[in-house]
Amino acid sequence: MDSMVSALALAFFLAKTSAESKAAFIPVLNIPRSDFPLRTESTFLLREQGIPENSLVFRDEIDLVALHKAGLLSLTLVDHHVLPSRDAVLEEAVVEVLDHRPLERERGPPCKVTAELVGSCATLVTERILQGPAQVLDRKTAALLHGTIVLDCVNMAPEAGKVTPKDDHYASLLESQFPDLSSRNAIFEALQKAKFDVSGLTTDQMLRKDLKALSGKRASIAISAIYVNLPVFLDRHGLEEELHSFCQQEGYDLLVAMTISFNESNEPFRQIAVYSTRTDLREAVCQALERSTDPSLHLSPLESRYSTLRAYHQGTVTASRKKVLPILKGFLKDWDKMEAKGAEGRRPEADGGAPKDPPKPHRLGDDLVDDDTVLPPTPMNSLVDECPLDRGLPKLSSEALFERFDRLTATRAIPEESSEKK
Repeated sequence: MDSMVSALALAFFLAKTSAESKAAFIPVLNIPRSDFPLRTESTFLLREQGIPENSLVFRDEIDLVALHKAGLLSLTLVDHHVLPSRDAVLEEAVVEVLDHRPLERERGPPCKVTAELVGSCATLVTERILQGPAQVLDRKTAALLHGTIVLDCVNMAPEAGKVTPKDDHYASLLESQFPDLSSRNAIFEALQKAKFDVSGLTTDQMLRKDLKALSGKRASIAISAIYVNLPVFLDRHGLEEELHSFCQQEGYDLLVAMTISFNESNEPFRQIAVYSTRTDLREAVCQALERSTDPSLHLSPLESRYSTLRAYHQGTVTASRKKVLPILKGFLKDWDKMEAKGAEGRRPEADGGAPKDPPKPHRLGDDLVDDDTVLPPTPMNSLVDECPLDRGLPKLSSEALFERFDRLTATRAIPEESSEKK
């Protein structure tokens, strides 16, 4: 939701304030349209603010590469700053970056970079808008930004380890300018309920709802955020078969499922499951997580009925996925080195004559990381690498594209000045 709202709000602001009257500022939601229903908190917030789905433009509906080749594209990145390898051709088009994670790479002029470690990228977008001309911000856009900041910062609860003074400051400014905004408690509870509403989702959809991936030369790991407590997830019918099917279909060697739930006092708690049919890899990842000291996860074992899955309660509730991803990235580097050394000294008979599987080819998703991690960011919350342009874009003419802008204009999310692709 942070990525979506940041794109919508910044495009709205730029279209209102840009001196380039012939440019169209197009907010592109960097996921396939088919994945939009999985973003239940986003669908709820946009629906509440009267923004229809058919007015939105998704990544699989616009050919950014073709626009760039035609000299019509200037690209602003929000909620991430490193393009995945498949989008490397678009690097020359990047003119601005707004992100709330440490910079993985530097960008020189003329690219403008705003990067600050705040809880939500929407905070930086709000700051940018409020520093602009007065009266540009309307209530609809303010409500989108306010709800996103409150949800990302876990209702400004210090114990969740997400909120910063700047997040609280700009949420307060939005509230002072628009006193009729929903209270923080009300909007947080509504969005949290929508985000955690996985009723009706299949296991595959639950795993893809908030999915990140990392890949080394000899193993790839999927990391999914699951919005039910772990025992409930483990009780799903046919779970082991579905986990196997998911990993096999997507090419993952191992899956880490990180759950977050809330107790009766509305306090968050976290649990972790590690699944793989490869015993050596599963045990090695579990040891890396158990032994980690930066941060220490304080893992305690939970019962698991499956031999292919290890389950834990995570004592360090502030260790979100952004803090676990670097552990797994470091593990993959060590695993590659260990596997390479083993392959060099291993005789064929040591494995019963079975050849070692060759390194996996680079696959879409290898570059993905969490939206709030120090690694090169991804989309599933921000940069979505799961919608390659070479899968075949639907026919979306310029007329159809601008028809969507007209519909969005009617909701006042995108103004009327836009008349030409940029």
